[in-house]
Amino acid sequence: MKTMTFQASLAAAVILTAAWLATPVSAQTQTPPAAAAQQASQPPVASPAPAAPPSAPAASTATAPAAPSVAAAPAPAKSETSAVAPAMKELSPWVMFMSADVIVKAVMIGLAFASLMTWTVFIAKSIELSVASTRLRSALKKIAETRSLAEAQMALGAKQGVLSSFLAAALREARMSAGLSSDAGIKERAASSFSEIVRAEARRIRIGMGVLATIGSTSPFVGLFGTVWGIMNSFIGISKSQTTNLAVVAPGIAEALLATAIGLVAAIPAVIIYNHFSRVTKGYLELVSRASGAAGRLLSRDLDRSHGSVHSRAAE
Repeated sequence: MKTMTFQASLAAAVILTAAWLATPVSAQTQTPPAAAAQQASQPPVASPAPAAPPSAPAASTATAPAAPSVAAAPAPAKSETSAVAPAMKELSPWVMFMSADVIVKAVMIGLAFASLMTWTVFIAKSIELSVASTRLRSALKKIAETRSLAEAQMALGAKQGVLSSFLAAALREARMSAGLSSDAGIKERAASSFSEIVRAEARRIRIGMGVLATIGSTSPFVGLFGTVWGIMNSFIGISKSQTTNLAVVAPGIAEALLATAIGLVAAIPAVIIYNHFSRVTKGYLELVSRASGAAGRLLSRDLDRSHGSVHSRAAE
């Protein structure tokens, strides 16, 4: 009886051992913490060598499905970056201008027109000042060796210019003052006429300088107004969307800052060109003063020569 009970116990132990060896390795490793601790306290049981090969396929079949789940985890991040990247590539100045508010667009167009006016005035005034200075220098060289107003007019010919205006004013004053005994009055009245011609020439040559001064002084503030308006609209959009994501905030702020950039593009060249023309105009007005002095000296010679002839006739 004891022998039969021992054999039955031995058979049950063999069956349990075979069932345990047949279970997958992953099922054996996923045991509760209590069971793992109990197994760790028990002495290791040596498993037969032939039972090792079946565990390899079981492990491969158990771990193979887990690989796709790990590889599929970064997929949402990739799709998110692909969704954000095109929006950042499209953030060009033209796109920012087209998507800006109506008032910001008006500010940008006005500043672009102001910049166009600046360069137009620069080209026109450069040509005008260059031509006027060249003609006046040439005229001064022509009359440098003349002895009278009539001879100077013949040397200049029919050319019109500021020096011709000085000579004409001197001759007119000498003709209208014929018969007067005082030469000081003639020279004083001629000098007054010369001053009027100088002032008129200064006003003419400074045409366009006021435009440059206005553009240079007001363009930064106009651009700042567009920036403030655009940032205000951006904050209104943030409050409506209830998000502070950079992809939502950046386009509106970039559109606003574009107005300031255009304002500086219009203002900086205007200030530089204005200062340049101030120096060039000053040099041209010095040439005009030289022409006025040359005409005054010719008038003085004519007056002295006429008085000398009168005295010689009186002496005869």
